[in-house]
Amino acid sequence: MKRVAFVLKVRPDKLEAYKEHHRHVWPEMLQALREAGWHNYSLFVREDGLLFGYFETPDSLQAAQARMAAKEVNTRWQEFMAPFFEANARPDETFQELTEVFHLD
Repeated sequence: MKRVAFVLKVRPDKLEAYKEHHRHVWPEMLQALREAGWHNYSLFVREDGLLFGYFETPDSLQAAQARMAAKEVNTRWQEFMAPFFEANARPDETFQELTEVFHLD
């Protein structure tokens, strides 16, 4: 499994609503992530809106994103979440992948 880490920036004025929506992620979105091979997926956020994401996948971030892009529910979720981010684009298209420099099993 490949470990993928990425960062995004949530608008600080929308941070509480963003957190609330992630306490109630749509069941069909959760299923789509599982079907697309996203494992051990976690999101962490600072109070200034810096968001760190981590997941494991059988291949690359790009392949995992492509599998999700094929899911209709992902399109709806990304459009719903777009206003919460500082980037003027769908959140799943603005991931800034981080380079792994150390790992301990």
